[in-house]
Amino acid sequence: MDKKKAGYTEGVVSIILNSALFLLKFWAGIVTGSLALTADAWHTLSDSLSSIVVIIAVKLSSKKADKKHPFGHGRWEQIAAIFIGFILAVIAYDFLRNSIIQFTEHGSAKFGTLAIVVTIISILAKEALAQYAFYIGRKTENLSVKADGWHHRSDALSSLVVLIGIFFSSKFWWIDSVLGIIISLMLFYATFVIIKEAINKILGEEPDEELIAKIEETIKSIYPHDVMPHHFHIHNYVSHHELTFHIKLDEKLDILSAHKIATDIENKILDEFGITATLHMEPMNYEHRHD
Repeated sequence: MDKKKAGYTEGVVSIILNSALFLLKFWAGIVTGSLALTADAWHTLSDSLSSIVVIIAVKLSSKKADKKHPFGHGRWEQIAAIFIGFILAVIAYDFLRNSIIQFTEHGSAKFGTLAIVVTIISILAKEALAQYAFYIGRKTENLSVKADGWHHRSDALSSLVVLIGIFFSSKFWWIDSVLGIIISLMLFYATFVIIKEAINKILGEEPDEELIAKIEETIKSIYPHDVMPHHFHIHNYVSHHELTFHIKLDEKLDILSAHKIATDIENKILDEFGITATLHMEPMNYEHRHD
């Protein structure tokens, strides 16, 4: 699947559908006087903004490596994901504040058939968009598209909360305010998930144990002696990955032979995993302070 094209497509579909849903839900919110439904509408519109960010990020991250950026521009996806998370946090704060004000002033909304129909349409449409974004994200490993999927999912869940609340609105005057608070907290959680994953990618992560095990097996397949690979670090630049680790070699080896072993391992890892590896060689009995 073409990563750039898939990202563009997901963004455009999201913008069109979210804009239509925003108009529908905002109209219903005005008619019913519901703060929760109106907040849900603005949440939907924010999805369009995040999708615009996704499109921009896909374009920027697809640029080839240059002299100033030798590792490419792939991390624009993570920057975009953080920006989407920031948008969610601002929206969540605004709705939380308004919901608390409405609760203290004993405000309420008048729900009806219109609110129910509009909310059900929103739930189905937003969950479909979320599944589509998650599918594209899995296929392309695009973090900003995955973040957009979480944005869609949070909107679907907030609409579900609104729907549940509608059926209890006649019994509890405060239901609209409480729903607004719940939706806000859901948005804050989505913000936390999105930003945490993006920051972890930028800071660098320890390779998972499964990948390390496969690399160790690959090394054994081309070099029979145990070189004790250790001190693994992986650097995710989205468009490609850099792997660094240490190996121990017989100190009696000449530099040419040691270099050949390291180069063969690096080439094998690139062929097998598509990862650019850089090895640090140590004498067999040398105790490195990082070991």
